[in-house]
Order: sequence, then structure tokens, then C-alpha cells
Amino acid sequence: MLKKYTNVLYWVAMGGMIFWFAYSKGWIFANFTSIDAKQAIHLLENDDNVTLLDVRTIEEYKEGHLRNATLIPVHALTDNLGMLKQDKHKKIIVYCRTGSRSIPASRILEGNGFTPLNVKGGILSLQSAGVEVVK
Repeated sequence: MLKKYTNVLYWVAMGGMIFWFAYSKGWIFANFTSIDAKQAIHLLENDDNVTLLDVRTIEEYKEGHLRNATLIPVHALTDNLGMLKQDKHKKIIVYCRTGSRSIPASRILEGNGFTPLNVKGGILSLQSAGVEVVK
């Protein structure tokens, strides 16, 4: 009988871990769009109705960021949404280093009435695609 409960608990725990992983990657329950580096570049070059949001740390931003990016670290985003009030009608291209912090940032933005576009692969994918980084 104990083995039966152990098996059930094991599978419930495994299911929970798989669910959490898929949620944290934005694969499920994502009410925002994820775009690749090429799509982000196209929007930046051809759409005046976009703004750029860097959700990395201040230190990372100082090491290099995309031109015209607004910095709001993901841990401070909820408290600083007012900085983006003028961009509420725009699409917001959200990036971090690899794409993992921009997912929760995109969830926060979407939940507050913004239209986030999460960059898959973050600034690393944008740099690989040829986007200039400034200091």
C-alpha cells in the first residue's frame, strides 16, 4: 500500500515539475508573443510603434545594451510600470541576456495592459543576428 502512494506522489511531483518548467519557459499560459531576433530586428527597423525594454541588471546594462533601450530590471518592473505609461499603446520588445528573465517581465507587462513581445534568446541572440550593442 505504501508503494502505491509513493508512486502516486512521485508522478504528481514529476507532473508539477514539468508544468513549472513549461510555464517558466513561456510554453504554456503565455498571454504574450515571443519573437526571434530576426523578427525583433524587423520591427525595430520598420515599426515606429515599438519601444525597447531591457530587463537585465544595471551592471549588465552598463556592459552593453541596445541603442534606445529603457532599463527596468525585472525585479523592479512592477514598481516602475509608470516609466512605461507613455508606451502603453505601443508594442514593447522585451529582452534580457538569454530570454529567461524577459518571460516573467512579459507576463507582468501583459497583466498590466501592455503588449509585450518577448525576444527568444535575449540580447545574445540579437547580437548573433548583428544588432549593435552600445555602452
